[in-house]
Amino acid sequence: MTSTYEIKIEKTKKSRVSEYDINNVPFGKCFSDHMFVAEYKDGKWEKADILPYGDVSMSYAISSLHYGQAIFEGMKAYKNEQGEVSLFRPLDNFARMNKSAIRMAMPEIPEELFMNGLTELLKLDAAWVPDSETGSLYIRPFLIATDEAIGVKISDTYKFIIITCPAGQYYSEPIKVLVETNYYRAVKGGVGFVKAAGNYGRSLYPTKLAQQKGYQQVIWTDSETQQYFEESGTMNVMFVIGDTLLTPGLSDTILDGVTRNSVLRLAHDWGMKVEERKVSIKEVFEAIGRGDLKEVFGCGTAATIAQIIGIGYEGKDYELPPVSERKFSTRVDQTLRAIRKGKMEDKFHWMMKIS
Repeated sequence: MTSTYEIKIEKTKKSRVSEYDINNVPFGKCFSDHMFVAEYKDGKWEKADILPYGDVSMSYAISSLHYGQAIFEGMKAYKNEQGEVSLFRPLDNFARMNKSAIRMAMPEIPEELFMNGLTELLKLDAAWVPDSETGSLYIRPFLIATDEAIGVKISDTYKFIIITCPAGQYYSEPIKVLVETNYYRAVKGGVGFVKAAGNYGRSLYPTKLAQQKGYQQVIWTDSETQQYFEESGTMNVMFVIGDTLLTPGLSDTILDGVTRNSVLRLAHDWGMKVEERKVSIKEVFEAIGRGDLKEVFGCGTAATIAQIIGIGYEGKDYELPPVSERKFSTRVDQTLRAIRKGKMEDKFHWMMKIS
């Protein structure tokens, strides 16, 4: 409950959690018992409910299906050894969602509606949070336009929904990536810096082509020169060259990742040299040639740290140092897991307990 938005709760008649091994389920295919749904119309947020998770009816004419007014976030909840559930940096995801909403001409979501809806949902579905070392409850808040009309215009009605699913490791093994220079994830002046649904739809075909060649993902390059790295698949990308951590600087084509920011905070705290700037293909492959490239990895909410062990470029595969030799990203991965599981001091105050 909140002082402004009353959240009506309808509990499921029977929990499905006993039907699954929540510590061993495919990512994104097993959903928790409940979902949060809020509605926007007549210029205000007015109805908020927690309902049993299930199918919903909708018109095939709703504008999000036709004109792409759809945004989302990805975040996680964790369970410590005492069985307490905590969220990792939820206010950062909330702020980024509203940044996406502004860019996509959608209504901003009030903080109390977002956070109270989320916490009430997690209290109900706490049993769905895995307690394994690598387990978490993946949380998907999303906002869609719901006007029933065929016509290119800003929608007047919206639904804000939160669904959750237990999750293990996103990548079970290190990955190989292909440098993509024919297709682009984002362009200047576009929406690459927000989590708009269309960003991911446009990435599927080039990723499919890369997978047919034996790669798991692509590394996107800039659309203007094709000479600078931007992101890897759906993750921010980082390089350790010599004693320096390099990552592409934020721009309107690069997502301001919460995990990215966390990695950089840890690197600064540990006294590591950090550079956020344009990272050229040329300097990375020159570093490989000199033996100075120590680590390449992706970072994001779903994957946390995804080790990249091979890069394909212009018909040649480049093998990277083995994961066993990667001191920085291994330490980052272990540190983030320990903080999230309550095994290490949360000096940055990243965790929010669900009371």
